[in-house]
Amino acid sequence: MKKTIVLSLVLAASMGLAACSPKAEDAAANAADTMAAEAVEGAENAADASMNAADAAVDATANAAAAAGNSVDAAADAAKSAVDAAADAAAK
Repeated sequence: MKKTIVLSLVLAASMGLAACSPKAEDAAANAADTMAAEAVEGAENAADASMNAADAAVDATANAAAAAGNSVDAAADAAKSAVDAAADAAAK
């Protein structure tokens, strides 16, 4: 939000100077180009950060699913062992 306001003020000031002389027009154009490039770079950085966060969320979900699967396997193994132990005790 602050960048947008600052960008607007810089562009307005640059346009005011541009009306004065060709040299000022060049400076205003360069300032506008620089601000536009910085805005694009900021948007690209935000997009990259969003993708990285999404990748991390997918990885965390996959890890949680794997952990849940391991817990189910462990519970099934424990239940089998309990049933085997009960069968052995009943056979004695």
